Amino acid sequence: QVQLVESGGGLVQAGDSLRLSCAASGPTFSTYTMGWFRQAPGKEREFVASKTRSEGMIYYADSVKGRFTISRDNAKNTVYLQMNSLKFEDTAVYYCAADESFGGRVPRGYRYWGQGTQVTVSS
Repeated sequence: QVQLVESGGGLVQAGDSLRLSCAASGPTFSTYTMGWFRQAPGKEREFVASKTRSEGMIYYADSVKGRFTISRDNAKNTVYLQMNSLKFEDTAVYYCAADESFGGRVPRGYRYWGQGTQVTVSS
């Protein structure tokens, strides 16, 4: 089992950047597909980005492509989400997720979840 703890959220202005971190505990971090999701008030949790466990394939939601970058440091058991050119509509609670399998773009594809970190972008 893996435990996930997100950090790095905060209040920023439109156009600013933030880097979220997700520290994972437990063995064999490199064998997990890691993903980032977000949930705005009154909306469903939505996919942001993922990086698979084996080939390291990277996927992004269209809404963040070109602005966000997911990366992982297996030596530090940490996955990052670099967010540039933030927009008001990026405001949400951001969740880190992990799964032993492919993961994919839907929440049910991930078995483990962090508690989330709030990102607020003022316009």
